[in-house]
Amino acid sequence: MKSSLKSSLKLSDSHCHLHMLEWDKLETNLEGVIEAAEQNGIQHMLCVGTLIEDLSTILEITNRYPHIYASVGLHPNEATEREPEAKEIAALASAAKVVAIGETGLDYYRSEGDLKWQQDRFRTHIEAARMSQKPLIIHTRQARQDTIQILKECRASEIGGVFHCFTEDWETAKQALDLGFYISFSGIITFKNAHEIQEVAKKLPLSSILIETDCPYLAPVPHRGKTNQPSYVKYVAEYLAHLKNLPLEEVAHQTTQNFEKLFLSRL
Repeated sequence: MKSSLKSSLKLSDSHCHLHMLEWDKLETNLEGVIEAAEQNGIQHMLCVGTLIEDLSTILEITNRYPHIYASVGLHPNEATEREPEAKEIAALASAAKVVAIGETGLDYYRSEGDLKWQQDRFRTHIEAARMSQKPLIIHTRQARQDTIQILKECRASEIGGVFHCFTEDWETAKQALDLGFYISFSGIITFKNAHEIQEVAKKLPLSSILIETDCPYLAPVPHRGKTNQPSYVKYVAEYLAHLKNLPLEEVAHQTTQNFEKLFLSRL
């Protein structure tokens, strides 16, 4: 029996991986996770692909739920037998529920050697975004300078997007804003040692911020170390409201408006 108590908040999880959830760890199923999210005021969810092959599974989910959307892309660390061409990614992005390209970007933390292949993959995704006129979901780790430089070279500012799960410094955030990108904070912002990220969040205008879970990863305090899920995005919103000394309702409303402007206004 479903609970009749439902949050009055209007929240959005701008980055989750519903297709990666392990149900035995959560002791529930997809319907249970979606119900928990709805009871906590989650208006929108974006289920993000990390492999091109993810899309069919993701669309099976999004086609069942009108408030869940999809992205298509190849994560910078994922191995593949053949690199997809921009026109292939753009063609897949034409599916009705696909609202973004990615996640894509650069990750030098988990890669070594000549990373030209990773940079080429990133450029291909930017080209696909320009072709499809859909925003980019950027993953960057220990590659801030190259990430910004490639975005500039490839005129990604004409498309825009979001730096997801932001863990960089204020200078990187400013450059991202200058390119027309949003900054998204995950559960990391609630961690005690995340001082630099918290300072960035304090400085950013709320009109440039999204929030996310990146589930099943990076569960926020008080669930740190457990499997993450979309309903936990409320803890990110609560902590962000605390940092910025703003009402939770304002943070929830504005970040959801930002989600709708970035991802849904082009549908």
